[in-house]
Amino acid sequence: MLLAVNEITSLVGSYFWPFTRIGALMMVAPVFGARSLVPKRLRIALTLAITLVVAPLLPAPPAVDPFSADAFLILVQQLLLGILMGFTLQLAFSALVVAGHNVSMTMGLGFAQFLDPTNGISVPVMGQLLTILGTLIFLSLNGHLVVIQVMVESFEAMPIGPVLMNPEDYRDLVFWGGRMFLGALLIALPATITITLINIAFGIMTRAAPTLNIFSVGFPTTMGAGFLILIITLPNLLPRFTDILMDAFDIMQSYGVTEVAGV
Repeated sequence: MLLAVNEITSLVGSYFWPFTRIGALMMVAPVFGARSLVPKRLRIALTLAITLVVAPLLPAPPAVDPFSADAFLILVQQLLLGILMGFTLQLAFSALVVAGHNVSMTMGLGFAQFLDPTNGISVPVMGQLLTILGTLIFLSLNGHLVVIQVMVESFEAMPIGPVLMNPEDYRDLVFWGGRMFLGALLIALPATITITLINIAFGIMTRAAPTLNIFSVGFPTTMGAGFLILIITLPNLLPRFTDILMDAFDIMQSYGVTEVAGV
């Protein structure tokens, strides 16, 4: 069987372009892109398997010369969209790290650092604890399957073509960064307020009785109160983090929708 050059180009493009977008998402998204949890070979194999399943279901991409300007624009489109979707979900998990950092600094555990296997950096131990719990919540809610579904639906919202992303998508990502800090504040707020009130009480005691060694009593009291408040408020982590994840998935689904509507 003989194939023309256009047929070969179309056949290669129908698998290469989806592979690029899926691979960019897998390299950046949490859980999938964890450096010490998911080896690179496994990520590449998973990307290839998803591409082989998804590519036949997608509309035929435009047949372009691989060395043309249109091919370069398509490559940039796929990489940007995959990275933005993965980074959006990464910001949702970063809210847990920020919340844990605030709680650790308030409790006096800011010096306790732990290696984050997802990002390969040192983070406060409370941030790592919340990240582990958030990962378990993410997997229990089938978040990994939702990520794959949203990624497949993105080919309908923004088909493969020599069109760059809408500037409004970058603006939504910036606003979503502010939502990350709001979510972190809501998660850490109970422990932060309680420990702050305890510190204010110790400050009043220090002014009333300067001879008392409040530091020797205040540090273990603050730390114990912090752990107690975390145990009490830990059930609230599920609805808080679920709301953050749902907002992240909504942002991921909105990428490219405005651009396609204007076509």
